[in-house]
Amino acid sequence: MFQEIVEGNIFELADKTLDILDKKFLIAKISYKGLHRVEQWEYPYEAVRETIINAIIHRDYMGAPIQISVYDDKIIVWNEGSLPEDLTIEDLTRQHPSRPHNPILASAFFKGGLIEAWGRGTIKIINECKKAGLPAPRIENTFGGIQVTLFKNILDKTKLIELGLNDRQIKAIEYLKENVRINNSVYRHFFDVSEKTAFRDLEKLVDKKILIKHGDKKGSYYTLNT
Repeated sequence: MFQEIVEGNIFELADKTLDILDKKFLIAKISYKGLHRVEQWEYPYEAVRETIINAIIHRDYMGAPIQISVYDDKIIVWNEGSLPEDLTIEDLTRQHPSRPHNPILASAFFKGGLIEAWGRGTIKIINECKKAGLPAPRIENTFGGIQVTLFKNILDKTKLIELGLNDRQIKAIEYLKENVRINNSVYRHFFDVSEKTAFRDLEKLVDKKILIKHGDKKGSYYTLNT
């Protein structure tokens, strides 16, 4: 619906981008604390901010600009640039040494108070999403750059009830927000149901495109469709 180009020095870019996202692209839930109006983004503010700052620091400035895409269920931030050869995407999900693509920019951000600690950016993004009850962000090395995808909470309890899911299925989805997978055996154990009931419940979630089924009949398991 909208397209924007954000320009300025590196200290202005993050704030300008966040302001435009707030005013044009992202929906905020409105509530009141006493007489004060409170707005809460559908994504954790700190996670979005950290993702943008990471993109600014690690971008290859001889290449394409940072690109942000906002969809109904997710927001994607991509910057051109590659990881050091001895650092993997998996390393970014745990404690790791800081190896900024642009060390001078990183140093300026750190001294300016925009970076709290070296090597903690991606971990902070993951933790903020987890704290907000959202699916884990996806970090990928793709199209010659690093892409971070933040997912909206499209699986909150109210929406799941509207989809006609039973209490077992809703609890299974909550379980999968904290765990990678679930299978028929785990489902039966949790809810004390028959194999046939577990299969029917899980397959209904697949039909509604909430879960993805992996593997054959014996060794099959299910993951969230994010």
